[in-house]
Amino acid sequence: MSRKTKRTTPSRMANQRAHYSDENIYEILDEALFCTISYAEDNQPFSIPQSFVRIDNYIYLHASVGSHFVRKLTDGRPVCITVMLADELVVAKTAFHHSVNYRSVVIFAKGEEINDIEKKYEAFKVLTEKMVPGSWDYLKPMSQSEVNKTTAIRFSLDEASAKIRRGAPSHEEDEMDLPIWTGLIPIKPLRHQPLPDEHGAKIPLPDHLKY
Repeated sequence: MSRKTKRTTPSRMANQRAHYSDENIYEILDEALFCTISYAEDNQPFSIPQSFVRIDNYIYLHASVGSHFVRKLTDGRPVCITVMLADELVVAKTAFHHSVNYRSVVIFAKGEEINDIEKKYEAFKVLTEKMVPGSWDYLKPMSQSEVNKTTAIRFSLDEASAKIRRGAPSHEEDEMDLPIWTGLIPIKPLRHQPLPDEHGAKIPLPDHLKY
C-alpha cells in the first residue's frame, strides 16, 4: 500500500519537502519522544500529547485501563497523529522569510488495542528503553498486575508522510546587499545531568544515566 494519499500530501511544497519512505518516517519517529493525537468527539476536537515508541510499521502508546482517553482511541474512530522535531531557527533578512528547519510526520490511522500479554510487555519495554536508554534491566521488573492495569494501543504507519525543511534562509534579489545578519540558530534539545530526588541522592548515579 502506498503511503501517499490525498490526506498525506502537503498542500505546499509537496514535491520538495514531502517524503514517504520507511527511512525518513522511521528516523523521525525513532528520535522523537512525544506525539500529539487528535480526534473528534460530539463535533468537538481534542488533542492529547503522549509519549510513544515505534516497533516495525506501528507506533505504540500506553495509558491506564481506566482512562477516558483510551476508550476513545480504541473504539475504531479515525485519529490524526503528529510529530515534529525542530532543528534550527532560520534567520533571514526579513521577518517574512524567517522560518524553521524541521522534520515532521503526520499519521492517519485507527487505534488497535493490544491484548496479548507478551506483546504488551515488549511494547512497554521498548518504550521504557527509548525514554531512558539502559534502564529496563536496572529497574524493578514490571509486575503482571502493572501490565494488566495498563493499556497498549498501536497505530499503523500505512498512511503517513514526513515533511522536512533543511537549508539556509530565502532572500529576495533586492535584499542581498542589506547589512543584516542571516543564518541558522540550532535549537535541538539535549539531555542534561540527572537531578536526584531525596531517595536518589542516597544512591550513586548508575552508568546508564550518565550523559
